[in-house]
Amino acid sequence: MSTVHTYAYCCDQPLMVEYDLLKHLPKTTNTLHHNDMWRYPALLPVQNEVNIVSLGEGMTPLFSLDKLAAGADLSVVMLKDESFNPTGSFKARGLSVAVSKAKEFGITHCIIPTAGNAGGALAAYCAKADIECTVVMPTHTPDIFKQECKMYGAELLLVDGLINDCAKKVVELNRDKRYFDMSTLKEPYRLEGKKTMGYEIAEQLNWQLPDVIIYPAGGGTGLIGIWKAFKEMKALGWIKGPLPRMIAVQSEECAPILSAIKDPVNWKNNFMPKPTKANGLAVPFPFGMKLMLKVLKESGGTAIAVSEADIEGAMKEIARTEGMLISPEGAATWKALLQLQKINAIDASERVLLLNTGTGYKYLENFG
Repeated sequence: MSTVHTYAYCCDQPLMVEYDLLKHLPKTTNTLHHNDMWRYPALLPVQNEVNIVSLGEGMTPLFSLDKLAAGADLSVVMLKDESFNPTGSFKARGLSVAVSKAKEFGITHCIIPTAGNAGGALAAYCAKADIECTVVMPTHTPDIFKQECKMYGAELLLVDGLINDCAKKVVELNRDKRYFDMSTLKEPYRLEGKKTMGYEIAEQLNWQLPDVIIYPAGGGTGLIGIWKAFKEMKALGWIKGPLPRMIAVQSEECAPILSAIKDPVNWKNNFMPKPTKANGLAVPFPFGMKLMLKVLKESGGTAIAVSEADIEGAMKEIARTEGMLISPEGAATWKALLQLQKINAIDASERVLLLNTGTGYKYLENFG
């Protein structure tokens, strides 16, 4: 049996998969086999395709938000819409790859702390793979997320608090190592699934990347993964020119990235997180903080926080203007763009891409 990697215990940091890019096929011969995220097989870590656990994730549409852009005097605003994934969110990408590797390793029981969407995705892929699944979720999470996990046959445990409290419960339950922990960046394979968003963005835009990508960052795996994909494609020669500025968006109720930027040494001691209606942004102490800050610095980007009122307002504005009911996390990116425009951090001529991480239907209970 191959070594089952988790994270680097020595420095308490995530591990990343690296590939021999010199052996890779050119992009023109690489995308023939699948119309989903598995169209990039040599850049994903599953060694035997018989172990792939797929529900058709990836190749989500990229829309042009022409009406919103015109109303704000912006030239190009696009939206990568991850609500088209199985279980309704981008979490399907990471969990598809992670569960595929778990199957390849012979793992029989997985556990995950979740703010909502990751739990449902893990439950679905574990069901497909005949792997047992335990989901640990905050009690205040909308009921639809809880019902989803139960429908897939997962064991659901509820914890008072935020996702960091759920993570503590996972550590407590897993003292005897009977579960494989799928926590964000506590294993290296969810990141590989999330990075396929970056490959798809490039392919869908004919390998011409946008100037700015605005991303709703909770645990940050998608932000880190997209940047990893861009650097891999740069090394492969698939893309040329400057890479996009990456903007991380959080809720004002829980904005650890901004706190870390303002006070890199002591931010954890002074940070007071609160719940947010954008459940996926309620990640007070992300394990990948150093990697997220590195992405923002390397890309020339920044972080920005959006109020709860603006998040709800953005959901309604996007729904009523573009006919799209997107997640509150995704909607936050629109208000973030308007804030950045107001302070002249984005030029009207720039091509901007927003990332919607999931469907808004699961969150309607939060906005009743």
